Amino acid sequence: MTSASPRPRSRPAPALQRVLAHGRYETRNTLRNGEQLLVTLILPLLVLIGVHRLDLISSATGGIDALVPGVLALAVMASAFTGQGIATGFDRQYGVLAYLATTPLGPTGLILGKAVAVLSVIMVQLVVLGAAGLTLGWSPDPLGLVWLLAVLVLGAAAFTALGLLLAGTVRAEATLAVTNVAWVLLGAAGGTIFALDHQGPGVLLLLLPSAALGEAARAAAADGVFAVVPVLILASWAVLALLAARRWFRWR
Repeated sequence: MTSASPRPRSRPAPALQRVLAHGRYETRNTLRNGEQLLVTLILPLLVLIGVHRLDLISSATGGIDALVPGVLALAVMASAFTGQGIATGFDRQYGVLAYLATTPLGPTGLILGKAVAVLSVIMVQLVVLGAAGLTLGWSPDPLGLVWLLAVLVLGAAAFTALGLLLAGTVRAEATLAVTNVAWVLLGAAGGTIFALDHQGPGVLLLLLPSAALGEAARAAAADGVFAVVPVLILASWAVLALLAARRWFRWR
């Protein structure tokens, strides 16, 4: 009798395919999760409509043209910092993160998959919030939309790194509390929605990543300007947060 031929070994999918698959999985989880959807989409939409209706940003300070990019920056912070921070924190606490890191996806693929998910959610936010803004009278600079997209992607990198740093160093419950409180405070008083005063002691607040993101987004969408200083501040936060997360992030 001839011996049976050996069964072929299963091989993992190519790296890019694995990353995209994990990105799709995390994107679906975010969009199907009521709490995540509330923070990443519904609340920014309510802020946009509420601030516009109450005329909290007057025409003298830019009106709707300054409000929409600020709300888009707020939404990016919600998906990149709050959403990913909370999801990663609980995945780490329940051991899911350490398990996924041992699969063919690997730690690098896992992080890249999360980045894909953040960018996918941001695209949904851009469509929904952008459409709402246009309905309310938003008229962005056409060339500035290119700069706006670049700024939002950079902001997503910075706040995703900050969210992962927090999720990888403290307990999930602490991550939940800190990310939500920080998102509210930075959105309301950190230069995201409302521009900060460039004079006096408050000028130091312009060094916050939220202020850098808000300032760069408003300059891009309203004036078609690539704001170099805010972008450099935001890029510095992204690099420092990535280095810190690489150094102190714990998988368990």
